[in-house]
Formats: sequence, C-alpha cells, structure tokens
Amino acid sequence: MKKTLIIGTLCCGIAGLAGAAEQAAIDGCIDELRRVGGPDGQGGEVVSSEFSEAATRVTLKDRGGSVWSCLAYSDGTVEELRVVNAADDGGGAMAGAPAGAGETVTEAVRFASGTTGAELAGSLPPGASHRYTLGAKEGQFLYVRVAARGSALDFQIFNPDGSFLLEMIPSDTEYRGQLWQSGEHVVEVINRGNDTRGYNVIFGIE
Repeated sequence: MKKTLIIGTLCCGIAGLAGAAEQAAIDGCIDELRRVGGPDGQGGEVVSSEFSEAATRVTLKDRGGSVWSCLAYSDGTVEELRVVNAADDGGGAMAGAPAGAGETVTEAVRFASGTTGAELAGSLPPGASHRYTLGAKEGQFLYVRVAARGSALDFQIFNPDGSFLLEMIPSDTEYRGQLWQSGEHVVEVINRGNDTRGYNVIFGIE
C-alpha cells in the first residue's frame, strides 16, 4: 500500500515505516527541501522511498505540487536533490520556474580559506535552474552577480526560512544587500529562454 506523509507532521508521523538508516535519509531529504525549495518547499508530502545499503532514493512532493527526487545516505547527508516534475502554476508556466522547465540542481558554495567570495561557471539548458546555497549571518552583506554569456538569465534569492530576499530579476542587474536572517541562503539562476546558456556567477559575503 502506498504510504504518504505530510512533511509538517514528520516529527511524529513516520517512525516505524522504515529502519533507522532509511529514516535518517528521509529526514535529510526533507530538511534539504525546506532549505532550498523556497516557499513551496516548506510543506508537502513524502511520496515514496527506496532503501539500499548504498543510499536511499526519496521522492517528495512540495506544497506547490512539484515532485523532487532526492538521494541521501544513512547519516542524513544529501547527495542530490532535483526537480523531476515541476507543477503548473495555472497560467501555462511552471511554479518557481519557466514554462517547459528542465531539472533543478543544488550546489553548496564554498569559499577558499581566507577569502570572502567565489566565482563559479555553469551552463543551463532551456527551462533549467541551478540553486546555490551559501551560509551567512544576519547583518552581513551579500553580493551576487550573474554574468550570462549571450542572452540574459534570471535569478532570485531566498532567505533561510524560504521567503524571498530578492524576487526574480534579470542577470544584467547585480545584487548587493544586507541580510536579515542567519543560515543557508539560496541563489537560484534560471534559464527562461529557448536555448542553452552559459554563465559565470560571482558571490561575495562581508
């Protein structure tokens, strides 16, 4: 029988459905979705989980209706979290992503020792997005610049609680602002065009 669980009641709802290792993987996936999934990622349900000794594959549906695939280990570490079926927002576009949305991948940004910034390169097919997570503290200043090679991309920034720090803007506009929450912030770069686009993204935290 298919078992579904509301994320908001996870703390008391799924003990006994799986072994401790599988449970830790499920918890890790839910925590990661809450961290990087924006407002819709703050609720939803666990659709399924497939346990193996190597890793557990967990399928989640956020409260916006998008389906996510997550691969996590028995200690709760998440190896991969991506959108596999984005929800339609009712206007012909995918919620939180452009029409015809491709996959969403998540990557943690690491600054080299003694530095306050980093530059990464990427490439996005049509409709895809890339989410970069950065740990920062309230009161610090965040700088983000997305340098698209060719046509402009878009980006948006989420606070640790999933609310918007910055709603979607084109990549030809830089962002610099003071943070008002502590924790993992998410910068999502989105390709709403019809062709694959390369880019560099520059982060700074002071």
